[in-house]
Amino acid sequence: FAGRAYKIRHDEQGARLTYIKATGGTLQVRDEITYFSGTETITEKVTHIRLINGGRATPVDRVHAGDLFAVTGISAAAAGVGLGALSGRTVYELVPTLKSKVEFESSIHPKDMLRCFRLLDAEDPSLSVQWDEPAQAIHIHVMGIIQLEVLERIVFERFGYRIAFGEPEILYKETITEAVVGSGHFEPLKHYAEVHLRLEPGERNSGIVFANACHPDMLPVNYQHLVAQHVGERDHHGLLTGSPVTDLKITLLKGRAHNKHTHGGDFREATYRALRQGLEKTTSLLLEPYYHFKVKVDAEFIGRLMSDLTQAKASFDPPETVGDKVTVTGSAPVSTMMKYGMELAAYTKGRGAISLVYGGYDRCHNEAEVIERKGYDKNADPEYSSSSIFCAKGSGYAVPWDEADRHMHV
Repeated sequence: FAGRAYKIRHDEQGARLTYIKATGGTLQVRDEITYFSGTETITEKVTHIRLINGGRATPVDRVHAGDLFAVTGISAAAAGVGLGALSGRTVYELVPTLKSKVEFESSIHPKDMLRCFRLLDAEDPSLSVQWDEPAQAIHIHVMGIIQLEVLERIVFERFGYRIAFGEPEILYKETITEAVVGSGHFEPLKHYAEVHLRLEPGERNSGIVFANACHPDMLPVNYQHLVAQHVGERDHHGLLTGSPVTDLKITLLKGRAHNKHTHGGDFREATYRALRQGLEKTTSLLLEPYYHFKVKVDAEFIGRLMSDLTQAKASFDPPETVGDKVTVTGSAPVSTMMKYGMELAAYTKGRGAISLVYGGYDRCHNEAEVIERKGYDKNADPEYSSSSIFCAKGSGYAVPWDEADRHMHV
């Protein structure tokens, strides 16, 4: 069987329904389905199948290629994930630009609130619900401030909780300005993996693109697939603010495994270290999200509007005048424009109109200020290290990133 999950919902009893389009084979009740959830491989048994036809869901025992259906029994498959013989995950175009903290009454246990948001997260993966254990806090990702207002209503209607959201924060990203080769070696006692990656700046808003230039004689194909999997399995932290790196072409050049000592997880360590060492060797650039905007005001307000847009670091076309209305289109950072709608309504007494559409990421207009405010310490990130681990006389030792190239085995 092969299929792809395209939607997650929950029925009246709270049972998780995974909506699937079958692309090959057949599936019947009590069959097992294998899929990836993050870095974990999960195999679960289908308990019920409901065939979807228009607005109706009919219980059936078996479905075939081309069918749309919902199943119970699958607990962790996210929307877009390939199931069975279909691997990989569809990347959705919806890109959140803001992060906000969920605020709720102290009488509600944080884990109860987290359970509610996990349900919403399964249904809308762009929320990227994050649990901060030390602070016992929930953070979510959204497209804009209006979405927060909608979520407040949804949480009250579905779960009966009254919530609010903290001041939204911008979701920054990072990229590089010049090509570089990064190397990672992981060899504590009885472990072994080495990876060499070429990092190149990609087109703006192209995301992470993986390529393979490694010969199978250098590194067996199954380990090459592991490197590709580890590059794409998560957002990798940049060096400036710890924000996700993007707009990179990452090419596997070469690597080495050991017949006896290479174990699961070794190539993840080597891949992460190669990526991190490459970032250390080049120059990073901070990116922020931008809006494409269109603002229409009465002619009497054009002076105020132009002044505001200049202050917001916007770039825009010459104003267009039709009758007594003036329209200005352009782009500006989300950080400077996300609340401008309320300001516009105030000074035009509701007669102004604004349209904001996500316009991708571009160079941050106040990079130094953001880096200082974030206070990210690249050497204290618990998930990443740019050093490599080598082995001598039966024990592993760390080699700093700027000395590691001399120690590499290939």
